[in-house]
Amino acid sequence: MGSLLLLLAGAGVGWAGAAVLVPPSNVLDATPFTYVDVVPGEVGSSISLNTAAEWSLVLVGSNQAVGTVTGVNVTAGQEVIVGATLYSVNLRPVVIAQGDVPAFRALAQDTVGADVAQLQRALSSLNLYRGSASGAFTSATTTAVKAWQKALGVPQDGVVQPGDVVFVPTLPTRVSLDTEVVTRGAVLIGGEPVVSGLPGAPAFTVPVTETQAVLMPTGTRVEITSPEGGLWEGYATDRAGDDSTGIVVNVQGKDGAVLCGDGCAQVPVEGQTLLSSRIVTVETVTGLTVPSAALLSNADGTVSVIDADGVEHPVTVLTSARGISVIMGVDEGLSVRIPATEG
Repeated sequence: MGSLLLLLAGAGVGWAGAAVLVPPSNVLDATPFTYVDVVPGEVGSSISLNTAAEWSLVLVGSNQAVGTVTGVNVTAGQEVIVGATLYSVNLRPVVIAQGDVPAFRALAQDTVGADVAQLQRALSSLNLYRGSASGAFTSATTTAVKAWQKALGVPQDGVVQPGDVVFVPTLPTRVSLDTEVVTRGAVLIGGEPVVSGLPGAPAFTVPVTETQAVLMPTGTRVEITSPEGGLWEGYATDRAGDDSTGIVVNVQGKDGAVLCGDGCAQVPVEGQTLLSSRIVTVETVTGLTVPSAALLSNADGTVSVIDADGVEHPVTVLTSARGISVIMGVDEGLSVRIPATEG
């Protein structure tokens, strides 16, 4: 009995040793491919960056009134039209009008000049003057000025003082006052450059690295979150700067449209405003999807997938991102192999 147990024990040791010493089969050699089904899905890619919005201010008018600022009537970035009151000095309104010649003298009966013509056009816009903008301060002009002064609540003497009007090149326009100069209680002596004009919209740029710039070729869509939480859609145009000065990609509205639409006033006039943005590096496409590793690129430029039986199926790749591709040319549920080729 003892001999039998010893033999069985020896046989067990021999089987165990044999089992351990036999090399295992190579799993990759036995099953070189994995198979996945073609399934519906969507593919797209984006990165999150900040877009900088900044207004470009251009000096358009100077103050000629002398005295103490008693009121400020416009806010930064506000759009103004002919006859709008910008601020008041010694309780006398300072209004804006369109013209290339700055206010430099008193305008009264029998004065002649281009500045008179500017005044006449402004009075005509306010429906106070029906004559021609001849540049000659006639009695009809005096009557119109007195009616204007009555509406403003100032003495009706028919004389427009240099400090009564700020002429700017274009109206309507968005304006910004120099708040360090024009503020309640400040004293003005005349000649201060205080009125700046704004373009139709701020400039939008995306600060990027060289690598990020490569992901933003011309036409890349940029979804910008506005200061009030809305969505502005822009498109990358050109880039500026370099690695030493910093690279920025300029962003504009589609087909030249104003990127911020009618919401541009949300962007503060002073300084640079950073807005969170989504840079769409690959537009989202919906369709049948496979891992990109299942795609076989052929010498003639065509692309195909190979099914479980080794049959090759030509396909069209609609888009690819993050290792997944949307394809056309096969049916949903087809089992295709990964990788497409050995090795």
